Amino acid sequence: MERRISRIEVKQVILQGNIIEYYPDDYPTPSLLLATLQPEPLHVVVAYDPASQQCHVITVYRPDLKHFEADLITRRLV
Repeated sequence: MERRISRIEVKQVILQGNIIEYYPDDYPTPSLLLATLQPEPLHVVVAYDPASQQCHVITVYRPDLKHFEADLITRRLV
């Protein structure tokens, strides 16, 4: 809410976004980074717990050019 990103936007990314990074070593469950560019660029990190069959939203943010290339998908090497 503090980033002014609606639940509807987050849900759309989860349902229609593309997986751009995997985090298989995250604990307690692996997570992944989903992204969409339309209508506005948005990234969502989620983790799925197969035991409870629940999807957990870890964080949501608008990508920026400081951390991502011009395509807003490719992470910049630091």
